[in-house]
Amino acid sequence: MVKNKITFKALLRFIALAVLIALSVFLAYKFGIIELFLNEEKLKSFIQSLGPFGVIGFVLLQAFQVVAAPIPGEVTGLLGGYLYGTVGGIVLSTIGLTLGSVVAFILGRTFGRPFVERVVDPTVLSKFDYLLHHKGAFLVFFLFLIPGFPKDYLSYFLGLSSLSVLEFTVIAGVGRLLGTVLLSLGGDYLRHHEYEKFLSLASIAAVVMVIVWLFKEKIERLLRIWHVSRYRKKKKK
Repeated sequence: MVKNKITFKALLRFIALAVLIALSVFLAYKFGIIELFLNEEKLKSFIQSLGPFGVIGFVLLQAFQVVAAPIPGEVTGLLGGYLYGTVGGIVLSTIGLTLGSVVAFILGRTFGRPFVERVVDPTVLSKFDYLLHHKGAFLVFFLFLIPGFPKDYLSYFLGLSSLSVLEFTVIAGVGRLLGTVLLSLGGDYLRHHEYEKFLSLASIAAVVMVIVWLFKEKIERLLRIWHVSRYRKKKKK
């Protein structure tokens, strides 16, 4: 009887998940949402057309681009700085990105590993699987700080971990700040036609990204070794 109940619940979850995915894909196709995210001018026009609700629309756009992980967030990040200035862009982007991250986290926790395996890149799953065995909140925070790491995928994946929703919310909110500041600042430079400053900022960001990309495997390996050894020491105590 218990086994039948578990199977029935799993079936209901699978049906709900299938309906959710199908509906999301249909709406994204019907309303041209994917195309909208890839076109900065269309995004700008869309936000401005919302008038006083533009702030809410921008926050929701930022949240959506996290949940729809393959959509690049650089465009919306720059747009925030362009429309609302550096400080406004940082605040609104942080709210939207944190909201989207928490939604992805809760989806991963609610629907479990079968769902996460469908959404998350298999290489990300295999590389960071060790995070599921023990909490490692500080390490997760550090991963969110590093540019170029797949934060959107990690949000889904970490739903399977022992992190609480509150812990993850703090990590996602603070951990994304560095990238948010750079993108908002860049958008503000474009807004005021300060192209030299924008190019300088973009060049610095590009150099950092290249360095991270070149040493990505070593960084991941060192973090993994550090995390596991730290856990073993705690266990001995």
